[in-house]
Amino acid sequence: MLFKDEEVILILIAGTAMLMLLGVFIVSFLLIYQRKQNKNLFEKEQLKSSFQQELLKTRMEIQEETLNTVSRELHDNITQVLSFVKLNLGVLGKTLDSSGQAKINDNRELIAQSISDLRNLSKSISFEHISAIGLVKTLEMEAERINRSGIINITLQIAGDVFALGEQRELVLFRIFQEALNNALKYAQAANFKISLYYKAQMFNLTVEDDGIGFDPRSLKDKSGSGLRNITNRASLIGAETAINSSPGNGCSIKLSLNPLELQTYANGTHSNSPG
Repeated sequence: MLFKDEEVILILIAGTAMLMLLGVFIVSFLLIYQRKQNKNLFEKEQLKSSFQQELLKTRMEIQEETLNTVSRELHDNITQVLSFVKLNLGVLGKTLDSSGQAKINDNRELIAQSISDLRNLSKSISFEHISAIGLVKTLEMEAERINRSGIINITLQIAGDVFALGEQRELVLFRIFQEALNNALKYAQAANFKISLYYKAQMFNLTVEDDGIGFDPRSLKDKSGSGLRNITNRASLIGAETAINSSPGNGCSIKLSLNPLELQTYANGTHSNSPG
């Protein structure tokens, strides 16, 4: 009888051990399966993010090539035609009386101003021009050009010792400024637009502000939100973080902060020439 009791106890112990082993196996299997699922989801998100980044980079490259083509067309063809018209008007003016010559001269001055404006516009959309003179000088020239037009009042503030950020990075920052300015003119109905550049060792901030009608950032579902998404997407290509602050009636502020690690990488000469 005692022997049978011991046998039952051994069977129970063996059964319990088997159940515990089975439980450990099932839990281990589920953990491994979950880890693989998480890894697959992570890799899928990484591929999706990489694809979106490459798509955005390709779109930007196409856009820049188009802008460069337009810039060359403005500079090489349209301004040349206007210069020829101006020259012909000068010849025609010599055959007219003083009243006719005055009218011709007025028209020649208008054409001269148009030629100057077109050349400045050509420079503002040309990658070669922006890369040649740098971000700060380009912004100064653009602010001066727009202020002359009277469309909006632009102020530019620069703090710290200016240093190069890399031509591709500076190009992206300038395009972000243009996108923000376009939003301020098209949607915000702003009268004033402020640009602030802050340079510090291994740190750079770009802030653009307008005094327009403002908006609720949480409710950007219409077309006005596409420009801000473009800004965020462009910023991500160069490792910049974006903070957008706005509320109805209080204008809009967009602050871009460049990753110090990204700046250190560029300073060490290991940064690539492509955006991001």
